[in-house]
Amino acid sequence: MGCASCSSGTGGSPMGCENNGHCTSGRCNKLNTYDWLSQLQIYDNNDLGIVEVSFKNGARKDFFQNELGDQAITGDMVVVDSGNGYDVGRISLSGDLVRLQMKKKNIPENRQFNNIIRRANARDLEKLQDARSSEKEALVRARVISRTLGLEMKIGDVEYQGDQRKATFYYTADGRVDFRELVKQFAKDFRIKIEMRQIGSRQESARIGGIGSCGRELCCSTWLSDFKTVSTSAARYQYIGINQSKLSGQCGRLKCCLNYELDTYMDALEDFPKRADHLKTKFGTAQMIKLDIFKGIMYYGTSIDGRRGPVVALDKNQVKIILEMNRRNEYPEDLMSMQITKEVVGEVDMGYADGTGEIELPEIRKNKKSSRSKGRNNEKRAQSGSSNKGNSRPPKNTVPEKSEKEGNSNPANDSRPNRGPSNSGKRNNRRKKRNPNNGGDKNSTPKT
Repeated sequence: MGCASCSSGTGGSPMGCENNGHCTSGRCNKLNTYDWLSQLQIYDNNDLGIVEVSFKNGARKDFFQNELGDQAITGDMVVVDSGNGYDVGRISLSGDLVRLQMKKKNIPENRQFNNIIRRANARDLEKLQDARSSEKEALVRARVISRTLGLEMKIGDVEYQGDQRKATFYYTADGRVDFRELVKQFAKDFRIKIEMRQIGSRQESARIGGIGSCGRELCCSTWLSDFKTVSTSAARYQYIGINQSKLSGQCGRLKCCLNYELDTYMDALEDFPKRADHLKTKFGTAQMIKLDIFKGIMYYGTSIDGRRGPVVALDKNQVKIILEMNRRNEYPEDLMSMQITKEVVGEVDMGYADGTGEIELPEIRKNKKSSRSKGRNNEKRAQSGSSNKGNSRPPKNTVPEKSEKEGNSNPANDSRPNRGPSNSGKRNNRRKKRNPNNGGDKNSTPKT
């Protein structure tokens, strides 16, 4: 696991790391190899004299000639010769394991290697920390310049050399990109030596890192070093739905983990019958819906009189028998009698008692109107009263005095707001129809 967020303490060792700045389990560097020989403290007489040095938490690794001997061991920060200056890295592998690593990467032992100059001091580590802190700002600035020039490329990562004399820009592009003008602009703005290096989308994800859909760190940034071709046929053999958003990784390509269990599925599919998509019966044809590869069960959808019937689960050996019968023009009566019966597991008595009717909860009475709603209604009434300047609605118990001659309420005694002549006339007619003894009967009180 690349601990990019692990800050450095005194002497360049990561804060929280209890092994002098280097994890023995190989988790502080990306694509790190566990140097188990260095933990045995055994002197190697056939030492190759070459060590593996990792830069930027394992994002880049290279081999160097170790002329310091035991002064520089696995986990030490060293200053190495880069050909056009010096760089600072950490020794990730030493001893005879380097020979195996070089053989894996097809690097000959007689190649000319650069030398390790010395162990890094506090000044070298401080300068390296300044270089790492300026990479993010340089990445943002480089993307702005490339977008301004209209180049169809994506700059994914920037790596500064330890002496801050050279910067390597890693980019991805679909085709060939003419970045001569871009390099001139970079050299003018950053005032250092510029190197452009094109990488693939998977190499970009390996350098940047991240968390996959499984919840673990990306395989390409932790242990996967060789990228094999992944096709959609791997998903079909494993009966995975072809969903591009779910099958694609953070790099935009198909996930490498689709190939991990492909061989196991291919071996299991060899025991299944071939060309078993349809089974013929006396009632019709059954079509295969899905497979349970490791349980050896095949699911078929039946049809009765042209209608959809139940789904039948058959063992792969039973399917072979039915196919052999179909070749002899023999058809079984029904597939329902041949399906696999699931064993029904009885309910286990957990010793719980039935408390229905034994415990009675009190009823909770809810008020129709809460106190909050009442307060809001009072506020609305107060506001309406102030806006009408005293023309408020009369109380429910009081009845306005009406004259028998006129039949209408007195405007002086009527406390209701005037809403127009048309509305008032209609309202009075409605009251007359409801209460015919409105004028003379004192005991009858109209509803307001």
